[in-house]
Amino acid sequence: MNPELEIIKAVLMKSYDGLPYHLKACFLYLAIFPEDYIIARRRLVRRWIAEGYSSEVRGKSLEELLDSYFMELIGRSMILPSQRSIHSRKGIDSCHIHDLIREIAISKAMEENLVFTLEEGCSLNNQGTVRHLAVSSNWKGDQCEFENIVDLSRVRSLTVFGNWRPFYISDKMRLLRVLDLEGQWDLLDHHLEHIGKLVHLRYLSMRGHSDIFHLPNSLGNLRQLHTLDISGTSIIKLPRTITKLAKMQHILASLIGLRKSHIFEDADEQLLTTLPAYSAYCCVACCAPNHLARNLVLKDEAQLNRRDVCTAFCCSILPYYAAGGRNPGGVEVPRGIWKLKALHTLRTVDVSVGKAVLQDIKMLTRLHKLGVTGINKRNSQELCSAIGRLSSLESLSLHSHGWSTGLSACLDGLSSPPANLQSLKLRGKLVELPAWIQGLKNLVKLKLVKSRISEHDAAIQVLGNLPNLATLRLLGYSFIGEEVRFSFCREAFPSLKVLELNCVWKLKSVGFEEGAAPKLELLQYSKLIGDSVWFFCGLPCLRSLKEFTLDKRDWGVTGLVDYLRSQLAENENRPVLKRWDL
Repeated sequence: MNPELEIIKAVLMKSYDGLPYHLKACFLYLAIFPEDYIIARRRLVRRWIAEGYSSEVRGKSLEELLDSYFMELIGRSMILPSQRSIHSRKGIDSCHIHDLIREIAISKAMEENLVFTLEEGCSLNNQGTVRHLAVSSNWKGDQCEFENIVDLSRVRSLTVFGNWRPFYISDKMRLLRVLDLEGQWDLLDHHLEHIGKLVHLRYLSMRGHSDIFHLPNSLGNLRQLHTLDISGTSIIKLPRTITKLAKMQHILASLIGLRKSHIFEDADEQLLTTLPAYSAYCCVACCAPNHLARNLVLKDEAQLNRRDVCTAFCCSILPYYAAGGRNPGGVEVPRGIWKLKALHTLRTVDVSVGKAVLQDIKMLTRLHKLGVTGINKRNSQELCSAIGRLSSLESLSLHSHGWSTGLSACLDGLSSPPANLQSLKLRGKLVELPAWIQGLKNLVKLKLVKSRISEHDAAIQVLGNLPNLATLRLLGYSFIGEEVRFSFCREAFPSLKVLELNCVWKLKSVGFEEGAAPKLELLQYSKLIGDSVWFFCGLPCLRSLKEFTLDKRDWGVTGLVDYLRSQLAENENRPVLKRWDL
């Protein structure tokens, strides 16, 4: 209604018209996502790849090329970087769209019958050849409306943003390439029964669905599948048929805590403490699933059936307790995973069940990103041997749950780590940094969690000599001792841009000498609850500092905010103090 806004819209339309053809397609694709939605860069880029939005050029992979498209849209201000992108190794890991620019994307996408969104009040007479179908969280239609509103046989992607219905996966979707079900609503195991019929599927995501415990064997029919994202589900084992998927490039998995599943969140606590009780509970579930459903809190219209309950117990709950409550946070992969020669990303794999999987991983020489959990002294030698063979590895995450031993002495056998390693995450007791870390000249990002390092000065000196380290995250119990004091010496950390100190045990002081961390832009700090000692020295020496972010729990500590503001006021760069909401 505002004529001035129409002028602005006309100017923005010129920006769209000026986009090259390949960027127009990528931009209009964003009309799929709801208003104010934060879109992860990797999710978007992998979907673009599945849609065939580009072809490889000499010297660049598809992902690198489409990453450059993403950055070009950022550079043209057609999409905006999100606030959380400061943590990304590549600078921007997510984006959102301004409302006016989103209106342009929606109108142009509708003109070209590219994107249609099922939402409250949408027209029911659009039998066009829509390529991308999105289901809004406020749509309440039934199966008849769903099947008649668009020609499902032409749909190439389906994205659901809430209110899951089993009929969303239809046999009519013969050409579907992208099935994106990322969210936290009522997707259950039996809803995936016919997933194997979508033979053209290239991208499949069930990220965040805690009530998914099992993938059907029919997954092996998806011979075109490039990306499988089951992060945040309760799946602890991949089906054997996954080894048939020769085109698979990304397997993303991370196990959630079983008690986070809505199926079991209100189950009687006594039943959830012993294995015999579990067996009895499983019998009740199989014989009377409706009775069970009445005693459990399920969201919205979830229809729990006998198969779902049996699957949950047999595929996840019973194996978990039979293993003594072991929950390493990864998935077990079948023998033969070495056949997936195109695999680029594999995380997170549970190797505590045996050494054989490490022999398979050793043969995945194209791996760029690897996550491993369940590490112990029994499999450490095979692990180090496997990592040493992965010369293309750029990102490595290693996780051990053993509180007493952890990663201690498990990584010493890695004499020559991959030379191109850029990101390293270590979770578990180390006591001291592995000697090979000092040779990681290309390391950009390092995260330490529960490392329990006691030699503070020696460790900080080693890390300070890494020439390309840009992000350092030291989390709970990464360092221990009666007193932990960090001293950042002159000329140390020459490339550091982000430093996070989160609940470091007994941290008494953090000091920066003149010339230390000359490129540091963001400093994040959170103290351990109950530990009221804090002291930062040398903040005025950080010439590039833009922001000091303080945990909201520490914001009310008497005198802390005033002290930090006085320190920052002496810095010529005038960094701001912000509240950090974890």
